[in-house]
Amino acid sequence: MSKNIDILNINGEKVGDYVIEDTCLESEKGAQALHDAVIAFLAACRAGTACTKTVGEVSGPGKKPFKQKGGGRARSGNTRNPTWRHGGVAFGPKPRDYSMKINAKVAALALKRAFTDKVLSGSVVILDSFTLTEGKTKCAVSALKAVNAANDKIVIAVREYDDENVLRATANLPLVNLLKASVVNPYWIVYADKLVFTKDALDDFLGRFGKEA
Repeated sequence: MSKNIDILNINGEKVGDYVIEDTCLESEKGAQALHDAVIAFLAACRAGTACTKTVGEVSGPGKKPFKQKGGGRARSGNTRNPTWRHGGVAFGPKPRDYSMKINAKVAALALKRAFTDKVLSGSVVILDSFTLTEGKTKCAVSALKAVNAANDKIVIAVREYDDENVLRATANLPLVNLLKASVVNPYWIVYADKLVFTKDALDDFLGRFGKEA
């Protein structure tokens, strides 16, 4: 089940072949693991800082506002009651942690399944290197057009952020995300229409499968 993918240069010309071994691919299982991993990632991104004040936290006196009977009004023991203006909030949100636990083996399976789906759909592009002569947006756009990745949601995976021109050229492209191979996760793989790896970055990425299994 090994897969052979062309290695391209920045001009879109083939300069070699990259063989992805079958041990790095999984197409039969992992759909549920992938779903769980994406949901867990999105949950972990939630700030969980929404907060409202309860009756005991809002400012105001604890004195009974008026006598219990004879006034023709509904009885009330506190102006901080939720039914009063400026009163506390009943059952309102409080800060909480939305993160979910995912077992290491489940996370590894999800990563492998997500990557396999992209490989089999022809959505993985491998470059011998991703370097630009200028840090201009048009340079990045031109390079992506050369490898048939323009106008798509793109994740570019590199080994290190060691090219200032690449950082500057991709910064203003809203559909392009430049990431280190070490942090590419199932969510980013599912998000992307095209995965663009440098050869070194893909070596590092595939090396994670053995460590996380």
